[in-house]
Amino acid sequence: MIRAAIVGTGKMGLSHQSIFNAHPDIALEAICDTSTYVLDVLSKYTGVRTYTDYMKMLDEVPLDCLIVATPSKYHAEVVRAALERGLHTFCEKPFGLVPEVGYELAELAERKKLVNQVGYHYRFLATFTEAKRLLNLGAIGRLHHVRIEAYGPVVVRAKGSTWRSRKVEGGGCLFDYACHAIDLASYLVGSPVGVAGTVLNGVFSEDVDDEVYTTLDFGDRVYGQLAANWSDESYRKMSVRLTFWGTNGRINVDRQELQIYLRDLTGVPEGLEKGWNSLYTTELTRPVWFYVRGEEYSAQVEHFVECIKTGSTALSNFRTAADTVRVAAMMREDAEKSFLGVTGRGNPAPVPFPAPNLLAGARKPSFLRSLFGRN
Repeated sequence: MIRAAIVGTGKMGLSHQSIFNAHPDIALEAICDTSTYVLDVLSKYTGVRTYTDYMKMLDEVPLDCLIVATPSKYHAEVVRAALERGLHTFCEKPFGLVPEVGYELAELAERKKLVNQVGYHYRFLATFTEAKRLLNLGAIGRLHHVRIEAYGPVVVRAKGSTWRSRKVEGGGCLFDYACHAIDLASYLVGSPVGVAGTVLNGVFSEDVDDEVYTTLDFGDRVYGQLAANWSDESYRKMSVRLTFWGTNGRINVDRQELQIYLRDLTGVPEGLEKGWNSLYTTELTRPVWFYVRGEEYSAQVEHFVECIKTGSTALSNFRTAADTVRVAAMMREDAEKSFLGVTGRGNPAPVPFPAPNLLAGARKPSFLRSLFGRN
């Protein structure tokens, strides 16, 4: 049995408690949180050992792995403590708020040969897995454009706030919703090498962005647009959708369905027809042993356990998660100097375009050439 403990009993921590506790190869030994009420309930009805100090828990309880589900600003310190004790570590996203720290922890985990995984659960949805397979096979030809969208109703009024809506703790929509979209696009296409025209806009929040828009450069003449908004109550819960355009067609994909349009069937996998094809999650998804919130949450836990057993590298690991934080940091920096800088509660502060002669006589980077014309 793999001995596990959890730090953090918020929404995701309690979800992980249910899933890890139900896994046949996991023994959930202890749980840590600052809420004594939650700990009392868990102790009474599950018998698990409870702590309010995670360092004390790590010192007293023999463990093989740790699940970190604290607010984002605490991820790095708890992960570091786990790695230094030789524990395989599963951490909720985002993997901290500073890419340099993420890469440092990735190197530490790799040096110690510890399994490390970050909870980007969209990588484990069958429709997105199938989209990756079709893209890798070149079903829609040479990819040239991507659109990534993430919408949902997290912050829908000005009153009240949580750690997610404080810049130093949660990072706003950029590090919450947009990071899911960035990570998924990176998984399917590759990590972006540049960003431009980023807008981080406050709708209801005072301290963080509620909506995010940017243009992405994936390299090799593949470009994309990202739009994320966690203040859109027209959605019942978070919804992520990607669209891919290639020389031989198009793919639209979300958690429920994958639609693929094919101009030609040359080199296309069997079973697909010319024109539109639809594949549904019900026919693509493999059953899981336990279901909470969505099969992808159990699937990522199963993957983590399997990686511990086999010593394999996790699909969503500290290094790929640090890449996602790097892109988010690039977007934040770009927004601060963007053509539409943001001040206060999302009030645009126009920044003048550079004078034409500033661009003359110099060869622009490939990404800027796509925006301002070839030179």
